Amino acid sequence: MHQDPATLRAHLQGEMGAITWPELQPHFARGALLAVTDPLDLLEAAMALVQDDKATVEAWLKAGTLQQPDTDHARGWEHRRPRFQAVVIAPWVLVKESTP
Repeated sequence: MHQDPATLRAHLQGEMGAITWPELQPHFARGALLAVTDPLDLLEAAMALVQDDKATVEAWLKAGTLQQPDTDHARGWEHRRPRFQAVVIAPWVLVKESTP
């Protein structure tokens, strides 16, 4: 996607939406879920993936602010049933827990 950053940001923001853990389970099961944690912003992470900013994404993965959830995450989400904000950046579904 070759758009200027402001247009890309607006497009991705329009694609974001609320989702629940049961709706995310199939994506987790196929290994296509990426979780964004504080202080990283979901939209910022989505933009880096779309722009194929490998160095930034690798740094977030190393720092743990972007991570592929494991079974411990899934158990916690199953127990707590949080709501998430999500955006699809194929093949990934990026999620961040919504604050109440």
